[in-house]
Amino acid sequence: MTLFKDIREYIGVPRMLDLKLSPDGARLVAVVQALNPDGKSYGTSLWEVPLDAGGETTRLTRSAAGEAATEFTEAGDVLFVSRRPDPTEKDADDEVPGLWLLPARGGEARQIAARPGGVGGTRTGGGTVVFAADVLPGDEAGEADRRKKRKEAGVSAVLHESHPVRYWDHDLGPGQTRLFASTAPIGDRLAEVRDLTPEPGRALDELSFAVTPDGSTVVTTWTVALPGGELRTDLVTIDTGDGTRRVLASADGYDFGGPVAVSPDGGHVACCRELHAGPDRVPEITLWVIDLATGEGVARGGELSPGGIRWAPDSQSLYVVADHLGRRPVFRVGVDGGDPVRLTPDDSSYLQLSPAPDGRSVYALRSGVAEAHTPVRISVDGGGVEELPSPTPRLDLPGTLTEISAVADDGQEIRGWLAQPAGASADDPAPFLLWIHGGPMSSWNDWSWRWNPWIMVERGYAVLLPDPCLSTGYGQKMLERGWQDWGPRTHADLTAITDAALARPEIDETRIGAMGGSFGGYMANWIAGHTDRFKAIVTHASLWNLDQFAGTTDVPHYWQRDFGPPGSDLYERLSPHASLAEISTPMLVIHGDRDYRVPIGEGLRLWWDLQRSGVESKFLYFPDENHWVLKPGNVVVWYETVLAFLAQHVLGEDWRRPESLS
Repeated sequence: MTLFKDIREYIGVPRMLDLKLSPDGARLVAVVQALNPDGKSYGTSLWEVPLDAGGETTRLTRSAAGEAATEFTEAGDVLFVSRRPDPTEKDADDEVPGLWLLPARGGEARQIAARPGGVGGTRTGGGTVVFAADVLPGDEAGEADRRKKRKEAGVSAVLHESHPVRYWDHDLGPGQTRLFASTAPIGDRLAEVRDLTPEPGRALDELSFAVTPDGSTVVTTWTVALPGGELRTDLVTIDTGDGTRRVLASADGYDFGGPVAVSPDGGHVACCRELHAGPDRVPEITLWVIDLATGEGVARGGELSPGGIRWAPDSQSLYVVADHLGRRPVFRVGVDGGDPVRLTPDDSSYLQLSPAPDGRSVYALRSGVAEAHTPVRISVDGGGVEELPSPTPRLDLPGTLTEISAVADDGQEIRGWLAQPAGASADDPAPFLLWIHGGPMSSWNDWSWRWNPWIMVERGYAVLLPDPCLSTGYGQKMLERGWQDWGPRTHADLTAITDAALARPEIDETRIGAMGGSFGGYMANWIAGHTDRFKAIVTHASLWNLDQFAGTTDVPHYWQRDFGPPGSDLYERLSPHASLAEISTPMLVIHGDRDYRVPIGEGLRLWWDLQRSGVESKFLYFPDENHWVLKPGNVVVWYETVLAFLAQHVLGEDWRRPESLS
């Protein structure tokens, strides 16, 4: 099906978010997101996916609140989190999510745990269930009354006594994330629920955790506040019986983060270890394997920077997904060392790995720049990848995808993907759009419902998706090339591969535009101040004045690692705002007010600077959106406005105010 012409139809296409296999390997359950009947929001539901190509998918849940965060119990029941009201409670609170169980033997789902501040993610091991919940500091028994009093008094204030205060698009506090455990058999409710982490402060914000196979221990990330506003993330174990906590992995200058995975034999833990960045030190993320008894750890997988980690059933190896040359393959990594073995030789990207208990296959979601997420079974002995029936439709693309490359001025090969309309030719060349990825440590290697080049291709554009310096999947040297040289080095790489694309006869080198978001927006701003070759530039959620940005982002400690303390010459040398006087290209500035990673002040300052300098520009402002702009109606506005702006300046058409804004 082709839905890229009508953006309103496009936003209504169901999409897969998650995939999990039951412990016995008999059931595969997916989370599917779809447009709600009101057309203003998205909802989720659980679907069963057949284990072979001949079966049919079955919808398991249906509610207005939706279901997500699935986890299987040892008995094969499905746990999920939902805001649906508990039908057995007269005054059930449907404003906060609870923990629900869908029996493996069939029947209605039932709520088995609830908290005044809601339930978050859950993990199981043996007969133990562990879940996260938001809890107000102080007496747990009186929390419900205290929350009610705050609400009735109209109190939304939070008194912070330490950093941080917010994350991406949500405020932190007044509650704290805590972990709760129940080792009793699951009945109508979880019994004997114990608070494992009383008064954790901000230690469990954005946690990643796992439970050992016997259910005796939780392994979780634990954030430690350091002098000067710095933070460090350790890995700790917590006894599910008495809450005893032990530091498993901690080192100055390193974070031990998720995903966290415990081996089936309970002997080892795998996680990601990240070297803290510095002005002259590039962050390095490695697969780290820890002996659960001794805490001794070793790096495995070479230069692979894992994005997903799952253990093989025999506990002798791990399955890892990692960016690699514009793809994200599945690798097998031995615990005892040796080179990683690539299991998926295609151009696809994989995620949500679920190894089968027989050790013969791994279930996963497969996707790519040219393919939306679909369930597959991967043979681990080289038997290939088999596509499974999907609860979501397959999409017909309006063009072709070609891999291209160029050699930068320092001799480094720069590669990328070029998406082109089917009819582009030397006789009818396509206008060109350079789309720069965010990050900066990222790669154009996967399908994106939010940043989708095929909407532009449907309207005749050839879209270049390049991986310049700082892109992942090319080794540490690729990151080091641009670490203290964000703007100049990245611009040189983008110029090289743009020139290569424009040399193709089917592309019109006279009608070209550029766009990007986040770091891509930073680069869009940098390009605007260093060349006038583009007819239009779209900059979304972009960094403009680095010194201003450094203290207002939600992670100033991370930023200070990269660029040094305030006053460092990098802030001025690499800040796009320093080249304001050189900007003449028309610019569309886009920003959401709930973007805490790149705060709205960046967009407001950029817009004002362009206006006072007489640069032709427009400002698309979303008062209730975050870094990405996700509400269906606002996604329509985003694409319609971007396309109208490009049509005016790249295609030479008259400006037409988008219908969605009328």
